[in-house]
Order: sequence, then C-alpha cells, then structure tokens
Amino acid sequence: MRRAAWTLTLGWVLLLAPAAAPAQETDSAVVRRPYRHHAEQRPNYLAALLPRGLEGIHLPPPPPGAPPAVVRGIYLNRWVFARQKFYDLIRLADTTEVNAFVIDVKDATGEMTYPSAVPTAIEIGANRSPSVRDPRDRLEALRERGIHAIARIVVARDPLLARGKHDWAIHDTKGGLWIDGLGEPWVDAFHDSVWIYAAQLAEEAVLMGFDEIQYDYVRFPDEPPARLSRTVYPSRRDGESKRAAIRRNVRLLRDRVRAAGVPFTLDIFGLTSSTTGDLGIGQVWEDLASEADVVLPMVYPSHYRRGSYGIAHPNASPYETVRRALQDAIARSDAMPRSARIRPYLQSFSIFRVRYTAAEVRAQIEATEDLGLTDWVLWNSSGNYPPAALRRSRATRHLPRVADPADRERR
Repeated sequence: MRRAAWTLTLGWVLLLAPAAAPAQETDSAVVRRPYRHHAEQRPNYLAALLPRGLEGIHLPPPPPGAPPAVVRGIYLNRWVFARQKFYDLIRLADTTEVNAFVIDVKDATGEMTYPSAVPTAIEIGANRSPSVRDPRDRLEALRERGIHAIARIVVARDPLLARGKHDWAIHDTKGGLWIDGLGEPWVDAFHDSVWIYAAQLAEEAVLMGFDEIQYDYVRFPDEPPARLSRTVYPSRRDGESKRAAIRRNVRLLRDRVRAAGVPFTLDIFGLTSSTTGDLGIGQVWEDLASEADVVLPMVYPSHYRRGSYGIAHPNASPYETVRRALQDAIARSDAMPRSARIRPYLQSFSIFRVRYTAAEVRAQIEATEDLGLTDWVLWNSSGNYPPAALRRSRATRHLPRVADPADRERR
C-alpha cells in the first residue's frame, strides 16, 4: 500500500517538474520565442521532499483548488513564520476574520525561508540561513484550521542572485554591477532565467503545501533619474521596452504557476492603478490585471505624497486615500473584458510620525469594503496586527490549542 502511494506521488512530482526543453507557446495574437538565455534545468524537487529519508515521511497532498471565497490575510516574514509568533497569529486567526497567511518563501534579500532543491538557489547560496528546515508541519497547522497559505516570492530585487550570477544582473555604465540607493544590486528583468528561477521556486512551494503563489517586485527598479541613467541591461532584446519585458515574463510565470494548479497573484505598485504610463518600472495595470488571478495593489497611505488625490496628508487620512486609490483600480478593471480580482495590501504599521492604531487599520478595511471589494491583506514587517481592527469570527471553532512543536521538544 505504501509503495503504491509513493509511486503515485512520485509521478505527480515529475509531472509538475518543468520539461527539459520548453516548447514554443502560442496565443491568439502572439507567437512567443523560446527562452533566449536559459538552458532549462529540472530541479530535484524530490530531494526537498525527503529531508528525513523514505521512512515515515509525510507527503503533501495534491495541489488544492480555488482559494477561499473571501480572502482576508496578514503578511508573515520568514522569521515570524519560524518563531512562536506564528502560533500566536494562528490563534488570532482562530478568533477573527483572518483566514489567509502570506508567507515569505524568498524575500528581498534573495535568501530562502527553507532549504530549496532548485539548482540556482543552491548554486548562489540562497539556502545559507533558512529560518525553518522543514515548513510542512507549520503548513499542516494552517490547513487543519482552514487558513489559506500563500507563498510570497520576490523576483527582481534579489541581490544574492545578482551577485551570484553577474550575467543575470543590471550592469553600470562605469563598470561592474549597478547599485540602488540602498547599496544593493538588482537582477535584469529582461533576462528570462530570472523568471524561470522564480517559477521553479513556485513549483517547489506548491509541493511543500502552499495553496497560492504571490509574486512581488515584478518590475524594474524605481530610483531617481540620475541613478537610473547609469543602468545597462545586457539581456535586453532589440527594441523591447520595460513594459513589454514585464508582460512577456509575467506570462511565463502565469503559465507555469497555473500548470501547478494554484492561483497566480501579483503585488503591484499602488500608483499603477492611477497612472497611464508604466512609472518607469514596466508595470501597467491592464497588463497585469489581464494575466493574474489576483492583483494586490499596495495602497499604503504612507506611500502617497502630500496632495495626492487632492488629499492634504494621505498618511493621516487612511480611509480617503485607500478609497480614492481603489476607485481608480476598480474603474480600470471594469473597462476590461477580463480582469483579475482586486485584493489590496493595507497598511498596519506606523511611519512618518503618524501612528497607526486599530482605528486607522480598520478605516482602510472599511474603505475597501465600502467599494464592494471583499478581499484584503494587512502588512506589518514584524507580524504585529491589532486584534481590535478585525471582526471577531462568526463561526464557533472548537479547535485544539495550537502550540509550537519546539515546546514539546523542550519538555
């Protein structure tokens, strides 16, 4: 019986692994060229699933289907996911409307939350400081409680990848790697291998037990013109714009994530909903909303300049700012024949001398829902969320107390 189950699971693993040589893709309007730079590798996903050997392994179930009808989530960085606070946040979800966790798999440092079997991750040292060795017990705790587990994967802001593979990075007109205002290099979003690496990490995350894939930094750098004037993109195709490159590679991600059987979602600049250009970063609302299952505009009030939307102090006006930004997003999506679901990121942190309490967080939720949107995700980099901002759960949950497995080991 065990051998039969193992055979079926192994077949599923190999089915989800990318083909050795990708075929050309077609759609109604475009014949896409094969990968220009990337020689496809088949990641050894099986190695990631077998950290303890064949005996006694807990294999993940097949990829689940659709997400919850309504997604109300919170963000967890990789260290929050690894520590006791993770279990505290489960207890928060047990008693409130929260039903989804967005969890970093690869963050803006380029490092992995858990050891990856993807060859590129191994080669560049992305496994050097995982916060957890095996995420499946934690993901199982979410599944038992009906909490939707979303894997966040940062794409273009990856200094570890840029330093590890110079050919995949943005170069400087003065020589060497181009460096942003925070002192970090970026990868070249024209290079298809950057995106294939992100797709491989997504396929692995699904095997680990994540229910949805969410990509962030699906764009080029946003920096002052003087700094951007020194960028060199070695992988740029003749005549290809930043916008065209983002659209081309978002389709690459879309096709591979959907083949894994989970929703494909994108984090995007909040201002993308209100501008007609690409902001110099390659993001246009219609391009992304037409390809993703869900788009998450980051409409944090603190990210808008004074006077934006005619609001004197956006950061001090959370309801008005979020409502105005999302009105533009809804109007643009309504004009499209098909558009992604809108699930905004909302601010649950204090910055620029404005303190965000439960009232400011709740005001943003109300602005979202007053426009007819039902989904949202709260962002706090430390995993601190005010319970008073959240509705109490209507369901009566008779669930066992959740505890950190490390507590049992210490006894």
